[in-house]
Amino acid sequence: MEMTANVLVGLVAALHVYILVLEMFLWERPPGRGLSGLDADMARASAPLAANQGLYNGFLAAGLIWGLVESDPTGFHVQVFFLCCVVVAGVYGGVTANRRILVAQALPGALALAAVLVAG
Repeated sequence: MEMTANVLVGLVAALHVYILVLEMFLWERPPGRGLSGLDADMARASAPLAANQGLYNGFLAAGLIWGLVESDPTGFHVQVFFLCCVVVAGVYGGVTANRRILVAQALPGALALAAVLVAG
């Protein structure tokens, strides 16, 4: 079960690196605009805000990677903390911005969190 938990945490970390890239570097291009659904003018106007969000997603990814490489019990606690952050951010985003965020961010985070808790 520990291997499954580690794989899920790694996938959530990779997801947040992907979100970082979309929000920080591709926001005004087709991949970022496809994600946001914004027209070119609004994407340009909101790019600094998206880049800030992307940076926060990078911090989540960094924390999850830290939790994977750190030995236990610290690694376990770091994973739990950052996965809780992912779930809270996903629920908040799903309620306030777009319901898709519940499935794209909160659900993977919750599944990884459950696996970490069971394996721990």
